[in-house]
Amino acid sequence: MRQKLQPIILGMLLLVANNLLAQKKKQVVKTEPFKKEAISDLSGRYAQYRDIALQIWDYAELGYKEVKSSGLLQETLKSNGFTIDAGVAGIPTAFVASYGSGEPVIGILAEFDALPGLSQQAKPEKIPVEGRNTGHGCGHHLFGTASIAAAIELKALIDKRQWKGAVKVYGCPAEEGGSGKVYMTRAGLFDGVDAVIHWHPSDENTVWADGALANKSAKFRFHGTSAHAAAAPEKGRSALDAVEAMNHMANMMREHIPSDARLHYVITNGGKAPNVVPDFAEVYYYVRHPNREITKDIFDRLVNIADGAALGTGTKTDHEIIGGTFDILFNSSLAGLAHANLSMVGGVSYTPEETAFAKKIQSTLGATVPLEQATIVKPVQKRTGKTTGSTDVGDVSYAVPTVGIRVATWAPGTPAHSWQAVACGGTEMGTKGMLVAAKAMTLTAIDLLLNPEEIKKAKEEFHLARGENFKYEPLLGDRKPALNYRD
Repeated sequence: MRQKLQPIILGMLLLVANNLLAQKKKQVVKTEPFKKEAISDLSGRYAQYRDIALQIWDYAELGYKEVKSSGLLQETLKSNGFTIDAGVAGIPTAFVASYGSGEPVIGILAEFDALPGLSQQAKPEKIPVEGRNTGHGCGHHLFGTASIAAAIELKALIDKRQWKGAVKVYGCPAEEGGSGKVYMTRAGLFDGVDAVIHWHPSDENTVWADGALANKSAKFRFHGTSAHAAAAPEKGRSALDAVEAMNHMANMMREHIPSDARLHYVITNGGKAPNVVPDFAEVYYYVRHPNREITKDIFDRLVNIADGAALGTGTKTDHEIIGGTFDILFNSSLAGLAHANLSMVGGVSYTPEETAFAKKIQSTLGATVPLEQATIVKPVQKRTGKTTGSTDVGDVSYAVPTVGIRVATWAPGTPAHSWQAVACGGTEMGTKGMLVAAKAMTLTAIDLLLNPEEIKKAKEEFHLARGENFKYEPLLGDRKPALNYRD
């Protein structure tokens, strides 16, 4: 009888041991003490990061021309022990800064490009900066600085606590229409990364849950024959006529594309003098839709329109793909984690002077949003399918599980790409929001570094959402980076 019971008892003991081992593996590491330490450390470095952000705000360099901005971020990371791989993906201002070893590998995105036509002083009235045409109307000076701040704090914790894992900062140029991250994704720079964290300046605090529009853009060029517009117009073939014909047909097409599609353009070259028939003209188009396949279909129709315009005006046409970005693949597992950490940090509080500044900004916009919006963290909103903008973060989100947050750096009610956003971003209203973002990203990364189960859940959701047959094919094809797209 004893001999019969021995295998049973042994099996039961083995089962108990396995259960205890499984529970140990699934045990969640308590991260609160490390998070409090990180929050304190980042607060102590606020002045340093504020100065870096405001320096980049002053540089206000356009996409692919962010030499000083990228250089400042790289130098700051290098001086804090990161290894820098500069000029990646064929882009002089792109970089990857790395620290640590082993798994997991956490990526943090950093942007730093400005916008044309948004020169503005840090004042609540429209006053451009003399001698400068550019401005940080989307707050990327804050974006890049908060990202390196988070990475440097994580590096300090890895050293002090002897954690396993690595941090990579991706210096991402030309988000504004240049699709910098697409080239970085295409080059495989996100291979081996377990999760990516990013953020964006905003007028509210929340997790980025509303997706993005897929976008494909190109410059359409027409070549005609010049002639004297009065003496010999019959000898001319106007390239400008071709552009106008294309625009007319494109506008007629609007009635016959999905209502949630977006089609917009600007004539970048329409000739030089009224009395000379233009032999060259150029128009720059964006096509957007939540579904990238529909985006591609509308773009192909636009190419046919350009061909028709050229045929009808006796000109020739060609086009250059400038950018192409995916929609965003939302990850609810990471979103819940990021929201909890953003809520732990809290929103932005204004001083009486900042309150007065914000109210003046709002008065120029007719905004009625309560200023308290900057102090609260909104819950993760259910995705309605309504999206308004595009970002090259979309391509990253199809390469690796990705999560983003939005933090109030502008007076509530302030839209991006406005002089009001530039003004707010040049004050401590902006840099205080930047610090909130740095803290929230750091805390989220701590959870991922110390609790592998969180990464496992995010990856399972990612693979299910992306589909097992997914194959990455960038919308901009195999073209080289459009380094002169702002020229």
